[in-house]
Amino acid sequence: MPLNNIEFGRLSITGLKYLLSCTHEKELPFATREYEVFRYSAILAAKQVSDDNCKALIELLPTLEQIENSIIVGNKIITDRQKVAKELEPLIKFIDFRRIKTKILANFVEPLKIIPTEIIFNVYRHVALLSNLDSCDIRGKPINLSGYVWDEKACGSKLIIKDNGKIVHAPYGCSIHQNVRAKISLESNDIFEWDVIIEKVCCNAWVGVCASENFDYDTIAGIQPTGWVLGDYGHCYNSNRGVIGYCPLFGDGTIVTVHLDMNKRTCAFTVNGTKYPEVSAWNNLPSKLYPVVSLNYPGRFRIQPHRKN
Repeated sequence: MPLNNIEFGRLSITGLKYLLSCTHEKELPFATREYEVFRYSAILAAKQVSDDNCKALIELLPTLEQIENSIIVGNKIITDRQKVAKELEPLIKFIDFRRIKTKILANFVEPLKIIPTEIIFNVYRHVALLSNLDSCDIRGKPINLSGYVWDEKACGSKLIIKDNGKIVHAPYGCSIHQNVRAKISLESNDIFEWDVIIEKVCCNAWVGVCASENFDYDTIAGIQPTGWVLGDYGHCYNSNRGVIGYCPLFGDGTIVTVHLDMNKRTCAFTVNGTKYPEVSAWNNLPSKLYPVVSLNYPGRFRIQPHRKN
């Protein structure tokens, strides 16, 4: 479960300290971005002081999704800054500020003035000495990124899988659409994101998710009750029912990012950098899904984990 899903107040400072100590600098599948670790810790510390300080921190520390959407931070004031800093103190040594992207650190963390100046300075110095500017911002071991490969055991009979599972290709003679799903199963209360690159489009290329129950790999996913897909004509389909005009048409070279929120059981897509809203008709997806594509000749699709800039 993501740390942000734990309601403030359910964990004590001592409990959070123990959790962070178990995952700090360890290869455990905690897989939470370090900014989210800091945000949760700071808000929890503020809650120990007063509800007003807690509300102020929630407004001053937007979520990563809000940051990506360029939210404007409010002008709330931390009335008891020193008390909040004191409550936060036991947790600070278990937060790796070097993993927080420098723009976020400068724009949201440093202005709060609840982190010792020396820690902030050391992060900037560390980044200045790095050649790649930012470290990986995920705590622990990312969750099964290797699973974003096509599964030869869950694949239409004519499709060809190449490049260690990263590419699926429909050869000449594969005139009827066939499906292939990825190896990774998408379950638990997490948010999953991956890219499908349309290296070569075909007549009606489809990208989305499927369930394993009663799914036919030789029939277009979108006409099946256990397939939910977006097509290159810009329409979304499930059970042969369409959401028309979800996005513009797309073709060769298109990058489709799938955003699957298993907390809300919803799905949205980004096409060539433009994010579109959740598909309104898909508001109660099953508890276990897989990435899936439908293609025919000459389709060629590549799958990869989505990496945020």
